[in-house]
Amino acid sequence: MNKVVAGADEAIADMQDGAVILAGGFGLCGNPENLIAAIHRKGVKGLTVVSNNCGTTDKGLGILLQSRQVKKMIASYVGENKEFERQYLAGELAVELNPQGTLAERLRAGGAGLGGFFTPTGAGTLIAEGKESRVIDGREMIFEKPLRGDYAIVRAWKGDKWGNLVFRKTARNFSPMMCTAARITIAEVEQLVEVGELEPDQVHVPSVYVKRIFQGSGYQKWIEKRTVRTA
Repeated sequence: MNKVVAGADEAIADMQDGAVILAGGFGLCGNPENLIAAIHRKGVKGLTVVSNNCGTTDKGLGILLQSRQVKKMIASYVGENKEFERQYLAGELAVELNPQGTLAERLRAGGAGLGGFFTPTGAGTLIAEGKESRVIDGREMIFEKPLRGDYAIVRAWKGDKWGNLVFRKTARNFSPMMCTAARITIAEVEQLVEVGELEPDQVHVPSVYVKRIFQGSGYQKWIEKRTVRTA
């Protein structure tokens, strides 16, 4: 039951080109910093990455874009990444944009083993093109398929050696859903504790979903935009 590995490089040692990666984080909040750096070092290419967005131009998942390791992004926001914008407009990067709630529900459906769901979000817009549509209770709804990945990479606040995870505040974001929807879930944690030290009622992701866990280090916890008040 001990799922501890030495570090990020060992945790992704079996990752191959073309993998589908579910990456926790909301912008730069809650990024699995050690795992992103390890993927960059390993140099795997042709990746499909599912995440809220792709970090900034030079931070978070943005470093994988810069090194041309990502072939497709499935995200809900483009935002602060100029290289993301450039590659997309140049036809160098495939992009699938999802409404944010739809992205979350597609991940949840993937983890729950569902075949998909109908939602009114996006009906009658470009999002609906090529998708099955039905009128349910008088509202037009479109069919969305589940999202699943080869790997989920997440950062938790605390985790034990069996892989039980606790996230802290908004750093939780999409991570719990991603943990359930991947074949292999890898968690880096700010605090690695012994089994029994976590309060069971506070566990956000039970160990059954986690395959590998390690003690993270050197966290920078970047801030996308720092706003200060003048005196």
